[in-house]
Amino acid sequence: MLRAGVVAVQGDVSEHAAAIRRAGAAHGEEVEVIEIRQSGHVADCDVLLLPGGESTAISRLLEREGIDEEIREHVAADKPVLATCAGLIVASSDAKDERVDTLDLLDVTVDRNAFGRQVDSFEAPLDVAGFSEPFPAVFIRAPVIDEVGDGVEVLAEWDGSPVAVRDGPVVATAFHPELTDDSRIHDLAFFDDLAVEA
Repeated sequence: MLRAGVVAVQGDVSEHAAAIRRAGAAHGEEVEVIEIRQSGHVADCDVLLLPGGESTAISRLLEREGIDEEIREHVAADKPVLATCAGLIVASSDAKDERVDTLDLLDVTVDRNAFGRQVDSFEAPLDVAGFSEPFPAVFIRAPVIDEVGDGVEVLAEWDGSPVAVRDGPVVATAFHPELTDDSRIHDLAFFDDLAVEA
């Protein structure tokens, strides 16, 4: 039994829960999903998902509930995390916005809403490292990664900028993989190279 925590202070929680269950099923793993809204539950999780939403609100709620430090401890223990869209912003080392208290899990600098407003949302076939077919990436008020540190692996780019990266146990995307039926990003984050030992 794989225990997956979805940080549920804001964002598309049910979609991530469904995606990690699909990815687990493809690997013969039964997945128990825990929705995390307060401290005291992260340590019980094998993997974590940090969904999109509004990055300033997410960072504020994580700090207020004491979840932020638990997420840092999870990563320090080399346990996997998938952070998407606003989750990427919160997980970064620099959001270039003093209203966002970042978790400093990813050695990247991000530009919030770089792809524009809600009306500028789009879907695009994205070439992702290791994937034989393009991934149907959904960009909604998406951030862009401006800078990556030396130890960060760029998994995908769009229009010359990184939009998916890996830094140790953390995989992060500027797009919303949970909004498709394609679970390969969740698979990459949690099951590739036996990253998870349930």
